[in-house]
Amino acid sequence: RALIEAAWAKLAAPGMAHPDDDTPRVDGEPDEDTARGDTRSTGQRNHDALAAAIRTLFASEQLGQHRGLPVTVIVTTTLKDLEAGTGKARTSGGSLVPMADLIRMAAQGAHHYLAVFDQAKPLALYHAKRFANPAQRLMLHALDRGCTRPGCDQPAYHSEVHHVTGWTTTGRTDITDLTLACGPDNRLAEKGWTTRKNTRGHTEWLPPAHLDHGQPRINTFHHPEKLFADNDDDDAP
Repeated sequence: RALIEAAWAKLAAPGMAHPDDDTPRVDGEPDEDTARGDTRSTGQRNHDALAAAIRTLFASEQLGQHRGLPVTVIVTTTLKDLEAGTGKARTSGGSLVPMADLIRMAAQGAHHYLAVFDQAKPLALYHAKRFANPAQRLMLHALDRGCTRPGCDQPAYHSEVHHVTGWTTTGRTDITDLTLACGPDNRLAEKGWTTRKNTRGHTEWLPPAHLDHGQPRINTFHHPEKLFADNDDDDAP
């Protein structure tokens, strides 16, 4: 509470950290006219102050890494919506961001901590090292959105990179053979579970035969739009 009060004392003052400004003021003092013209409520100013403080922390690049990536706001949208300035983008935590807010973040210099994808267009990311590189991890955030084990609701921020075919078998780390899995599910391979990609690029999980007769399943929790698509037969090999 003491830390928040100190941030509010400065950044929640009228005229400070206003999100509608081209460059929200976080230092110095606003002039009298600017302060008087600030019509935000106290609650709005407090909210904007905390957002400004967090942006400053992100921009400092002092937060280190989280699951192999610099602490980054990862957002997926479509180029069409981005150009039109309409609709909402989706973060790797599952939140929806109005396009106007996303554009404002980018315009206010968030390039240090903002990664935007246009529907996760495939990238040529292939190498012979065991660990996925940051670009591959970002790609998986946009592709999978979260753990791909059926029934799991863990978002991408809480997931790890999983080799669909064990690395000891292929000796490669290709984007087409990677998926996201939360920590506990990533270890299911040790308990007889296997994974594979079907021809649509979806990750299928096959439980041990004694659990479910080896029937493959995919996870639609992070992709509700798939529930409204044509219910074609699975074309897995």
